[in-house]
Amino acid sequence: MPKLDQPDSEHLTAHERVSPMATGPTGPLAGVRIIDCTHALAGPWSTMMLADLGADVIKVEPPRGELARRMAPFTREDTERNYGAGFANYNRNKRGVKLDLTNDDDRERFMQLIETADALVENMRAGVMDALGVGWEVLHERNPRLVYGAIRGFGDPRSGASPYVDWPAYDVVAQAMSGVVSANGGGPDDRHVIGPYIGDVYPGTIGAMGVLAALFHAQRTGEGQFVDVAMVDAVMALSEVGVTRYSVLGQPDTPPNGNRNPYIVPFDIYDTVDGAIAIGAPTDNHWRELAVAIGRPEWAHAPETATLRARFHHREQIEEALSSWSAERTNAEILEAIGGKVPCGPVNHPADLFEDPHVAARDMLVAVEQPVGRPIVQIAPPIRMSATPPGIYRRAPKLGEHNDEVLGELGEQLEDHGG
Repeated sequence: MPKLDQPDSEHLTAHERVSPMATGPTGPLAGVRIIDCTHALAGPWSTMMLADLGADVIKVEPPRGELARRMAPFTREDTERNYGAGFANYNRNKRGVKLDLTNDDDRERFMQLIETADALVENMRAGVMDALGVGWEVLHERNPRLVYGAIRGFGDPRSGASPYVDWPAYDVVAQAMSGVVSANGGGPDDRHVIGPYIGDVYPGTIGAMGVLAALFHAQRTGEGQFVDVAMVDAVMALSEVGVTRYSVLGQPDTPPNGNRNPYIVPFDIYDTVDGAIAIGAPTDNHWRELAVAIGRPEWAHAPETATLRARFHHREQIEEALSSWSAERTNAEILEAIGGKVPCGPVNHPADLFEDPHVAARDMLVAVEQPVGRPIVQIAPPIRMSATPPGIYRRAPKLGEHNDEVLGELGEQLEDHGG
């Protein structure tokens, strides 16, 4: 096996093996305009989802640019170090303008943009937009049908004044305070943050959902509203199982179980000759297929193993047999034996996704152009639609790249909106 912590050279041509960008926006939000005053990850992720769905998202940045522009990693061609790969990913399909909201003229241009907009999304700390003179109440007066989406660590006082409202928060804080970290890891003394930035991504996803619901309401009534998502609240909702168990069973802590499911046996990650594989048998039918495959057909009907409850009480015996079976086989051999019969799938590393036939069939990897150098590969929108499919059609903007284009449209846009 290759050393997984060592870079290879194949990534330099990876864009040649994936799907091309779309030629233009085709999603169901065509004609919807979103003003994006976000930074870092949670906010840009939220507006990226709306942009992928076809909205005209205009990213408004201060003269220095937003935080994520200067965050690694960078391609070797990006000598300016002002177009980080994370920024490029979370800000695709957007147009970018540079405005200094502390400047009266730029603030008025911003307000004119607001008059043409259907929604605004921001993820500043509470009070920042208000201090700039562009908070919810001011914008609502200027454009009563505007939907105003806010994604903050601990929410906005307008919806519930958290004692932590002024605290900064990032992914690791949201995961810790929501209960995710306490439930994830190898055991009670071995708790972990989840690798992907779910403390940002899930609140951003919920924020996009809230904005869409408010846009639907505004379309029917002409009434805009304030949409507030706290990162900690969203990730609490994602990790609801701990609260359920405490409420029902009185368990103050739900310690992590590693990869195994606490109630379903087998349901775990198993080592193989060339990696690892996930195998789960949540039903008795699945178990019967698996028992035959691992050479223990008698376990399909034996009282000690035939039912889910029985397997729970004989976990160690079953896990030992299944671990021994998998350790003598490759992922491909196991998939050949039980694929389609028992829920299973290989533990893919990022490079493996470029060879996975499912990923290829679903066009889930897209080569996205960059301002300089080779394209980089991004993951396609996971939502599929038959009539108005989302897609990636535009790279993230350079700082202020669309100032002339967007601000030049203002007169026409204001006229269209009755300005």
